[in-house]
Amino acid sequence: MYFHIMLSVSHLYVYPIKSLGGILLDEVELTDRGLKNDRRFVLIDDNNRFISQRELAKMALLHTVICGNQLIVFEKGDSASLLQLDLYPSEGDRVDVILFDDASEGLLMNGPINDWFSKKLDRNCRLVYMPDKVERKVDPIYARHQEIAAFSDGFPVLMIGQSSLNDLNNRLDQWLPMNRFRPNIVFSGGAAFEEDTMKEVVINSVSFSAVKPCARCVVTTIDQETGLKGKEPLRTLNKYRQLNNKLYFGQNILYKGEGILRIGDELKVMQRQPYLF
Repeated sequence: MYFHIMLSVSHLYVYPIKSLGGILLDEVELTDRGLKNDRRFVLIDDNNRFISQRELAKMALLHTVICGNQLIVFEKGDSASLLQLDLYPSEGDRVDVILFDDASEGLLMNGPINDWFSKKLDRNCRLVYMPDKVERKVDPIYARHQEIAAFSDGFPVLMIGQSSLNDLNNRLDQWLPMNRFRPNIVFSGGAAFEEDTMKEVVINSVSFSAVKPCARCVVTTIDQETGLKGKEPLRTLNKYRQLNNKLYFGQNILYKGEGILRIGDELKVMQRQPYLF
């Protein structure tokens, strides 16, 4: 039995460059492939495979700021060394980008930009942008309307309830912030892991569907302020959030339509689904 307790959007995040620091927003536009400016850039290695904090934890120390049509990138503690680039580049060589078992296409940024990232990360890497005409399809097993995503792991939106993090932190010796889990939408109110029971949700007249719990990896063990790795929260999640040898926290979301999301928007749960854990 569910009692009506108002659920509302409490935080909105975008991550312009995949696996770099995120940006907290008061409101954000929903586009055809996720929140506007979310993961439209990705860093790749010499084999065109994406680079993330999974192998380079120091990526957590690179932060981003949007200023008009410019994207500013800087290293935490060294704001004097800034990189400024177009937020919506239109030029660059075409290059394939490999994300897990998925291949997409993007525009390769110029040499000085790539040199800056390679120096900061002590590894040869190149920055790629996904233009609007590139459509990276969501896994057809989960897709409902041939949805597309930017350079996220696989889905356009990740949503987590604040109550879920509170529940996890109550089991930990040391409190962890939400940035360990890199969500797009955080909501307040309701029970722990209520997002797992949401099948259909409406926010500001846009219909959202929770289609797959989010499997978590070693990135959650990286302190986003220091770049240092630990054992939590995976060690604790293993005790109560394991399913088929994977650990889950948060829900991958698809949606139909476009609109604006704002802090304080109500989440109206239209349909529920069974809790799996």
